[in-house]
Amino acid sequence: MLNGLLDLSWWGYVLVALGLTHVTIAAVTIYLHRHQAHRALELHPVVSHFFRFWLWLTTGMVTKEWTAVHRKHHARCETEEDPHSPQIRGLRKVLLEGAELYRIESRNAETLEKYGRGTPDDWLERQVYTGRSKMGIVTMFILNVLLFGPIGITIWAVQMLWIPIFAAGIVNGVGHFWGYRNYESPDAATNISPWGIIIGGEELHNNHHAFPSSAKLSSKPWEFDIGWFYIRSFEILGLARVKKVAPEPVINPGKHAADMETVKAILVNRLHVLSHYAKDVVVPVLREEAHKADTGCRSLLKRAKTTLVRGDAVMDEDDKVHLQAALSRSQALSTVYEYKTRLQDLWQRSHTSQDSLLTHLQEWCKQAEETGIKGLQDFARSLKGYTLQPTAA
Repeated sequence: MLNGLLDLSWWGYVLVALGLTHVTIAAVTIYLHRHQAHRALELHPVVSHFFRFWLWLTTGMVTKEWTAVHRKHHARCETEEDPHSPQIRGLRKVLLEGAELYRIESRNAETLEKYGRGTPDDWLERQVYTGRSKMGIVTMFILNVLLFGPIGITIWAVQMLWIPIFAAGIVNGVGHFWGYRNYESPDAATNISPWGIIIGGEELHNNHHAFPSSAKLSSKPWEFDIGWFYIRSFEILGLARVKKVAPEPVINPGKHAADMETVKAILVNRLHVLSHYAKDVVVPVLREEAHKADTGCRSLLKRAKTTLVRGDAVMDEDDKVHLQAALSRSQALSTVYEYKTRLQDLWQRSHTSQDSLLTHLQEWCKQAEETGIKGLQDFARSLKGYTLQPTAA
């Protein structure tokens, strides 16, 4: 009895700790994040309530508070009103005090009222979970000691630290500061790793900010989102229903003229368009220009690559200076950058008439094909082939 009801080997306790914390991560990413905050999927009431109960035990988090803070983060991302932007507050602050930043914002009644709508408001939520966070955490402590003995205290401590470190700290901190970007989302969000396992898929943070309402966070063939694997498993068992995933561009190679459907498809897939532009136009031109340049100019062009590929949202003043210096040294690079800016103008003007947008696109394609830059010419031709996803009958 000294060792608790479950007498395990040392590696057994390690596996138990990892398993328990992984369930917590799954509850955060599937229930709080994708289901509650973004409504990307529906969950069976049994699954939904299990996750809600588990989070009360292992974190003391209240659904409405977490949801409201996260929605505000998206609505005010990288501004002074963002509850936890490392671009504003500093990486160290978010890494070390991410959980505290959540608690501070969760006490903001205006945030809860504006961003917390649609979250559970049943008897259990009002009488058990809300306002009684410590009761859940203490209950978990007692259960761990009963099951595992004194080592249960260590397992409990790991559980309590897991979300503050990995979710509140690493995802909200590193995930807006360091990593790679598939898409030029209008913020500094990055993918920490292409394999989303330890933090349930939340490692793919740039993908998420590009398509917030998608239930699937992986985007490229080499990326893996374990949270999506669980969601698909629940769906097969009839315990979940996916409502939305990120759009996939459809390009018809036989279509040689831009029409209104082209405009609509480009607006829907605008982040994919920019991603393809960086890969198929910017990078080849940079490579060709660097090959022809002298040593000093080559170094300048290499420095500009990161800024051009990652996008304007992650550009600081030094980046802007280096970019302008690189553009001034290469006419071809200056041209493709200008055409990228003009292409972005298409969706920034999306409030104007459809005829005006179509004219803008047709002129862009025509002039791009006249530049003599092969990558830009090929891209303009492929852009005309964008079509809308066929709707299910």
